[in-house]
Amino acid sequence: MDDQLPVPVTVTEIHTETPSVRTFSFDRSFSFEPGQFVMVWIPGIDEIPMALSSANSITVQKAGDATGAMFEIEAGASLGIRGPFGNGFTRGEKMLAIAGGVGAAPLLPLARSDCVMTMLLGARTEKELLFVDQLDESTDVIIATDDGSLGQHGFVTDLMKDIGLAAYDRIAVCGPEPMMRAVFSLVDGQGLAAKAEFSLHRYMKCGVGICGSCCIDPDGLRVCRDGPVFSGEFLKKSEFGHYCRDASGRKKNI
Repeated sequence: MDDQLPVPVTVTEIHTETPSVRTFSFDRSFSFEPGQFVMVWIPGIDEIPMALSSANSITVQKAGDATGAMFEIEAGASLGIRGPFGNGFTRGEKMLAIAGGVGAAPLLPLARSDCVMTMLLGARTEKELLFVDQLDESTDVIIATDDGSLGQHGFVTDLMKDIGLAAYDRIAVCGPEPMMRAVFSLVDGQGLAAKAEFSLHRYMKCGVGICGSCCIDPDGLRVCRDGPVFSGEFLKKSEFGHYCRDASGRKKNI
């Protein structure tokens, strides 16, 4: 597949997951590793990176112009897909997965590959929890909600205090960056940063490592080609959890 040319797909089904999240299934399946992403072209609007939640679906949170436009389309609409790109999570025999909000999307296929022993799943409220039933079929799911509407009242980091992190050979993390930074602090505090991998989201234009818009400080690695999944050991001295850059390249605090 030519990296520069989007493959046309037809949306076959749109499933409302939460008030702010929908899954868009399409008529073509892609071979991918959990954690990889595709560039999704919404005709006439924009092209944006999205993690695959299955071989033929993306799970989208309404957050900006492009995702807002996706929430306006119906089954039968056309999209363009480039990819998959980047790397995925490193599988282990005894994995811990930690997800916040829509970060559960790239971790769902990992859980379905039967290598995740435990899944810590967090969201602001019960209504915003993703894929509880699907994940429960594949792994042991432990839930936390900010408002206490389901599971433990608090954050996924609170759940981490009650489990032995050292018992897992790999830790996969995806969610809002402040949440991932808090997870990193706990993991690193136990000397386990090398076991953990974090999926970063950065502004992207090309998705194939040419434009440099997704480079991260201080080493200039490209999230699209060298990530989006990075080892916690690498992220120790990076911009992770501190700042990112907008479309103009200006720093903005996280």
